Amino acid sequence: MTADRTIIKTAVWLPPCFVAKCPISVFLACFVTAGSAAAGEPPDPGKYSAEKYTVAGVRGVRVPMRDGVRLSVDVYRPETDGRHPGLLIQTPYNNNTLGLINRARWFARRGYAVVIADSRGRFDSDGEWDPFSPLHKTDGYDLVEWVAAQPWCTGKVGTLGQSYMGWTQWWTAVTAPPSLAAMVPEVAPPDGMYNGPYQNGILVCWAVDWAGAMSGRTGQVVADGPYGGFAANRAQDYLVYPYRTLLTRRGALDNTWFDKWIMQDRATDDYWRAISYQQPELYAKVKVPTLNVTGWFDANHPGSPMNYLAMKQHGGSPEARRPRLVIGAWQHGINTQKVGAVDYGSENVLDWDGYVCRFFDFHLKGEQNGLNDELPVHLFVMGENRWRAEHDWPLPQTRWTKFYFHSEGKANTLRGDGRLDATPPADEAADEYAYDPRRPTPSPFKGGHTEDGAVDTNDGAAREDVLVYATPPLENAVELTGPITAKLYAATSARDTDWMLRLVDVGPDGSAALLCDGVLRARFRDPAHEGKFNPAQLSTIEPDTALEYTIEFWRGTSNRFSAGHRIRVEISSSFFPYYLPNLNTGEEHVGLATQPVVARQRVLHDAKHPSHIVLPVIPADP
Repeated sequence: MTADRTIIKTAVWLPPCFVAKCPISVFLACFVTAGSAAAGEPPDPGKYSAEKYTVAGVRGVRVPMRDGVRLSVDVYRPETDGRHPGLLIQTPYNNNTLGLINRARWFARRGYAVVIADSRGRFDSDGEWDPFSPLHKTDGYDLVEWVAAQPWCTGKVGTLGQSYMGWTQWWTAVTAPPSLAAMVPEVAPPDGMYNGPYQNGILVCWAVDWAGAMSGRTGQVVADGPYGGFAANRAQDYLVYPYRTLLTRRGALDNTWFDKWIMQDRATDDYWRAISYQQPELYAKVKVPTLNVTGWFDANHPGSPMNYLAMKQHGGSPEARRPRLVIGAWQHGINTQKVGAVDYGSENVLDWDGYVCRFFDFHLKGEQNGLNDELPVHLFVMGENRWRAEHDWPLPQTRWTKFYFHSEGKANTLRGDGRLDATPPADEAADEYAYDPRRPTPSPFKGGHTEDGAVDTNDGAAREDVLVYATPPLENAVELTGPITAKLYAATSARDTDWMLRLVDVGPDGSAALLCDGVLRARFRDPAHEGKFNPAQLSTIEPDTALEYTIEFWRGTSNRFSAGHRIRVEISSSFFPYYLPNLNTGEEHVGLATQPVVARQRVLHDAKHPSHIVLPVIPADP
């Protein structure tokens, strides 16, 4: 990935019949460059409500829920006798934090009454804490209607907030409170089996760390010590079995709900079904417009594009079916210029609250500020480091291009003979590696809930348990923007295992920048649907039998591969300590396994098993 600021260069599309017969060096040499008319269009805050009010604040208001439990809310509103639209934030992280207070006061000065609630069972709110209790849904409904009924509110309520506070918005929205009028779920995760705590069936380590930090009524130690937290020593801690005892060993105050995570690890289990919101019939209950935002390196990335697409298809009103989507070059903490070691420039930082305010002005105050006249999707193209505005996601002009894996059976490590090109394979030897859960493939992430951006993957890719496939150096720049899918034909000697693929931008100096990755627990392969992830059932994995896996990357990307760079795909069965290693035992509950099994893995790429990745090539403007 480069940090240059040249105008975006894209490729002229070639007919599939030409591509199929064309070596990758010739295929990519035929790409020509052209300026993109969509570049340079960030989300425009335009004109939004001016700062004109002083703020009145009241803390510790006790609001009764339908079951009698009282939640604690703080209120920040214009110091006038008039009525104003309400904004609701529901947080498990303490409603009396400076960041939330400052944000609430910012909106209050612009004519909004902002209510920040402690989630049930957290800090000053009564009740029992469980992050995935279905009571969070009804609590959200009751809070929206309480805000709307206050004498200082117009009766229209919007919601906002990041991460778990995005979850609370969706849980609230699918209960259809009548006074809910608009929502801004920022970096909102999807349902629990798709990203956190499980990523396509694989428990992510940051979720375990989060569970330890959230195990009591207030925040617990997140450092070296009994909770493990995001500490440097946690990697060794994760290699003690069974996984079910992780929080007990860390001294967590309450791990009853963590135990449910381990023992109910399918989407059909009552625990997950009760808190689910990503079902067509639930989306249909959402009748309000949404502004969805995430980052290319956000640990909860998939929620925003998934919800954007679902609302377009299933939203319960014409307004709901006109969602908006913003994706920047950000981590879980959005709107930053630098992510990890890469500086994406000042354009990566927006007047974000200004844009949110304009959104609420339009939908809650009825101000005709032209918001709905603008394109609904805004994306930051890395490498070029500029925004582009689009009609939809994925981009309508995308050319979905298959890049096939090739080798002479020795694609292991950076020094192997793995190749990546647009020519379907013929007769080729399979690639093999041994996956030992006690010695998992290392990830370069330093840890925590967020990833560290476009980290260098070369250390891990130098190992024998990683297969590496790469194109020759590109003769012209190529832009990839959109979701990524891979088709993998693979066999394992184990009863269960994991498959992990990574898309990497390799510079002329050999540096490797991780863009996105896809993972799939083998047992969640659905044979009836081309091997796609299905969290509702378990499939039998016959040892040493080639099976088809469709791996939908949980993060898309938008990246300009400059001339001289290479497109690389890495395959392994672990990426630690981001993902908790699969012990390969095939037991019903992976968290109960105690004896790791070494798995012998085979990735096939021949005429009958054409393993490949589908990349979203953006052609030149017509």
